[in-house]
Amino acid sequence: IVIRKGKLGNDLEKRATLLRRDSVHGSFKGTIRVLSDENILVINGNPVKVIYANAPDEIDYQQYGINNALIVDNTGVWKDTAGLSGHLRPGASKVLLTAPAGDDIPNIVYGINDEQITDERKIISAASCTTNAIVPILKCLLDKFGINSGHVETVHAYTNDQNLIDNYHKGDRRGRSAALNMVLTSTGAAKAVAKAIPELKGKLTGNAIRVPTPNVSMAILNLRLGRETSVEELNEFLRQKALHSSLQQQIGYTVSSEAVSTDFVGSRQACVMDSKATIVDGDNCVLYCWYDNEFGYSCQVVRCLEKFAGVEWRTYPIEANK
Repeated sequence: IVIRKGKLGNDLEKRATLLRRDSVHGSFKGTIRVLSDENILVINGNPVKVIYANAPDEIDYQQYGINNALIVDNTGVWKDTAGLSGHLRPGASKVLLTAPAGDDIPNIVYGINDEQITDERKIISAASCTTNAIVPILKCLLDKFGINSGHVETVHAYTNDQNLIDNYHKGDRRGRSAALNMVLTSTGAAKAVAKAIPELKGKLTGNAIRVPTPNVSMAILNLRLGRETSVEELNEFLRQKALHSSLQQQIGYTVSSEAVSTDFVGSRQACVMDSKATIVDGDNCVLYCWYDNEFGYSCQVVRCLEKFAGVEWRTYPIEANK
């Protein structure tokens, strides 16, 4: 783990505490020990070295016995090849960004365009939590019904870049208290869809509303399809995709009329479609998709990470399970 050192002397102990207890996801189901003199966290018996650095160019990973490392950048400071290449230091060979990247880096939504993860790639992006939530559903609808146009509205849990109480913020509206307000803001997810599904370039608009909940968000897809359908046909089509397709890890499906946001904390899918909320009027449909913007997205990142590292899990063909 590479981090900037905190101002207090007990930096490692504080970080261990944050891992032991999480206000949303609960307590860590395992053991954590702190070896302060060695800058090591022993997590479930596995020693995890903590490297303190202020910038990538300060690090020589080979000094720590690390060779051919895959760096996961979740700072969001660098988003293009020029910036992220700074991570390619001695001992490091690849970089995965956990945020939308510039046009010179492929934005990967695992399950949709992960074929772009090749041995030749040195830098990729796992896109954003919202992009991962909506792209699998959109790709399925595009292939089955066609999509002429649409709007994506994200009702998103507040994030760490907002203010807890009213204070100065460089962004519009985000200076107002995240715990007290619904805050209208922008999202790049609709535009980012085109990087994973080029056929939808210029067909989607998007906005976001930050709301006073700490985790689990919802994407509302208002789409003009290529042909008319019905609630029953649309729901059944996506139910089959969630249960019997290669997108089982990306698309979930609920039939509960009582489901609320906290029910989806810890969901491993990129999104879970709320079938009871589906609206269809001819060729126009409105879909409601829940997603754990923390854990669900992290699962997608790990899937990208494994493929980027050359890890392939033995699986059975989907057809054999029918």
